[in-house]
Amino acid sequence: MSGLYTSIVSKVLFPIHERLKKHNSVALLKELEKTQWKSGDEIEKIRVRNLSRFLKDIYTNVPYYKKVVDDSGLDIENISNVSDLQKLPFLTKQIIKNNTEALRANYAGELKRYNTGGSTGEPLVFYMGKDRVSHDVASKWRATRWWDVDIGDKELVIWGSPVELGAQDRVRMLRDKIVRSELISAFDISHSNVKKLIDHLVRFRPKMVFGYPSSISLIAISAEKQGIKLDKLGIKVVFVTSEKLYDHQRETIERVFACPVANGYGGRDAGFIAHQCPQGNMHITAEDIIVEIVDEQGRILPAGKAGEIVVTNMATREFPFVRYKIGDIGILSDESCACGRGLPILADVQGRSTDFIVTPDGRVMHGLALIYVLRDIPAVLNFKIVQEAKDRIEIKMQVSPEYNEDTRKKILTELTQRLGADVNIRLEIVDKVEKEKSGKFRYVVSKIDPFS
Repeated sequence: MSGLYTSIVSKVLFPIHERLKKHNSVALLKELEKTQWKSGDEIEKIRVRNLSRFLKDIYTNVPYYKKVVDDSGLDIENISNVSDLQKLPFLTKQIIKNNTEALRANYAGELKRYNTGGSTGEPLVFYMGKDRVSHDVASKWRATRWWDVDIGDKELVIWGSPVELGAQDRVRMLRDKIVRSELISAFDISHSNVKKLIDHLVRFRPKMVFGYPSSISLIAISAEKQGIKLDKLGIKVVFVTSEKLYDHQRETIERVFACPVANGYGGRDAGFIAHQCPQGNMHITAEDIIVEIVDEQGRILPAGKAGEIVVTNMATREFPFVRYKIGDIGILSDESCACGRGLPILADVQGRSTDFIVTPDGRVMHGLALIYVLRDIPAVLNFKIVQEAKDRIEIKMQVSPEYNEDTRKKILTELTQRLGADVNIRLEIVDKVEKEKSGKFRYVVSKIDPFS
C-alpha cells in the first residue's frame, strides 16, 4: 500500500495541479476505474455511444471530416456498431500533412504542437488540446494503479523525448519534485555515466521505473556485469513503452530488478492504446480507443490474425485521428482476462525497435538523439541512419526540392555536436529509403555492440 505522502499527492496535490492546468483527468480517472470492471458487452455499448457522439462532433466541427463523411455515405445519425467506422477511409501521416488546417475543429482554441519520431520513417507534426491530454493522463494513471503504485510514489523516468527533456523549467521541476518523479536522459548511456546512473538509482530507491525497454535492459546488463545488486531496492514494477519489448529484455529486467515488467503500447499521435495488467495481458483503453487490424488491402482481419494496426482515438476531437494507420503490425485477441477487466486485449505488437549509437569516445546514445535532428528538417522527407563502425555513420535521405547546401551543413553541424568531431558522417541522397527485408522500417541500424 502507498504511504501517507503518496496519498496526499495522488488525492490532493496532483488533482490541484491538473485543475490549474484545466485538465479534467481526475474525473476521467474515476469513470475509467468504474468502466474497466464492466463486461465486454457493456464496454462495447459504451464504445458505440462514445463513437456516435465523437463522429457527430467532428462531422459538425472539423472541415476535413465533414467532407469525408459526406463522400463516404455514412449515416452519422445512426451509428449502431463500431464496424460503422469501416465506411470511412484510413488516415495516414501524408493525409495529415496535406490537411493540417482542415483537421482542426472550428471551436479549437490554443492547441499545442507536437511531432513524432515514430518507427515508420515518416515524421509527423500534429496538434493536441487539453481534453485529449486529460484523457491520456487518466489512461496512464489508471494503468499505473493496476500495479499498486500511484502518483506520488518515487518514480525514475529514463526518457529521450525533447518534449519532456526540454520542459524542465522551474514549474515543471517543482511539480516533479512534489510528485517524486526524476527524469534522466536516455540519450547518453555510456560506460562512464551508466555507473553514476546505477548509483543514483540505488540511492533514490524508486518504487517504479519508466522508460525505453532498450535503455532499461542495458542498465540492467551493466549493473549485473559490475556485480551491483538492484533486487533489494523495493522497485515494484518497471513500465516500458515506445519500443517493442523483446522477451530477452523482459527476462533481463525482471531478473535484475526482481520485479515485473509492465508493457505499454501507444504514441504521442495515437494516444495510450494498451497497457499490460498484472495477469500479463495488454488491455486496450476501449473507452477512448478503437483498434482495428487490417490486411494489405485494408480489409478487417479477425482476432488471432496479424495485420496493420489502425487506431481511432475518440478523445481527440480538436484534431481528430480516425482510422489512423500507425505502421505497426499487431494481433487482437477475443479472449477474456483473468484479472476480471472487460477491456479488450491486444495480443501482440511487432516493430518499433530503435538501436543505439556508439561513439569513438565510448558514449552510448539512444538512436532517437539523431532521429530528432533529422525529423525536424522539413526538407528531409525520409531517412535511415546506419552505423558501420564507431567512427562511421551513413545516412540515406529522401529529400524535397527545398534541400540545399545550407540544409546539408545544418544536419552535419547538429549531428557532429552530438556524435563528436571524430565521427565521419556521410549523407547520401536517395530516391527511396528502403525497408528491411522483414518489411519493417528502422530509422537506426547499428552494427556495433553498445557494451562490447
